[in-house]
Amino acid sequence: MVYVKICGITNLEDARCAAEAGANFLGFIFYPPSPRYIVPERAGEIIRAIREEFGEAAPRCVGVFVDEPVATVRAIIEIAGLDLAQLHGAETPAAVAALAPHAFKALRPQTLAEAQAALEDYLAAIPSSPPSTVYRLPSTPDLLLDAYHPQQKGGTGLTADATIARWLAERCRLLLAGGLTPENVADAIAQVQPWGVDVSSGVEATKGRKDHAKVRAFVSAIKNN
Repeated sequence: MVYVKICGITNLEDARCAAEAGANFLGFIFYPPSPRYIVPERAGEIIRAIREEFGEAAPRCVGVFVDEPVATVRAIIEIAGLDLAQLHGAETPAAVAALAPHAFKALRPQTLAEAQAALEDYLAAIPSSPPSTVYRLPSTPDLLLDAYHPQQKGGTGLTADATIARWLAERCRLLLAGGLTPENVADAIAQVQPWGVDVSSGVEATKGRKDHAKVRAFVSAIKNN
């Protein structure tokens, strides 16, 4: 099974479409400079509505944060009712450990050596438990890999380095992001064999608004492959 995360959710209609299509995770961006930013209170309204409508089949909800203090992340987790926090900035392993088991780190390495060092550091932040133990549920990623961009933190549409992705996917539960679309996601999965895939811009009509046909096609390309 390959898990699917539809990120950059800003409204109930898009969240419902993703859930109906079979997404396992919905992502909400709590980074104000992003065109996909959503306030915690509105995210909470959407999350509660989806959980009420889909019950136990509702996707897990992930907040995406960039260099926020741990206390702020905890507060937003509470306000929005999030299941997990994706730390997408320069957060340290200590920040991941402080939010465990509800957090995972997004990496944007420029080289394989950088990725290797990051893997060791961030998996060590999971207290005395390797990825295979019950400390983290099977439906929780260890790391996310996104494409490097010198200015933007994510949602660039750039493709992650396949060599780095394959190396990480062999060693942890890797959520692969960066440049994925309904047309290329099956090939990316075949090449990398990730634990899961993450898409935002690749299924958008405009920034912050999903193209529902693309969302359904993206999930179908994974689930029916």
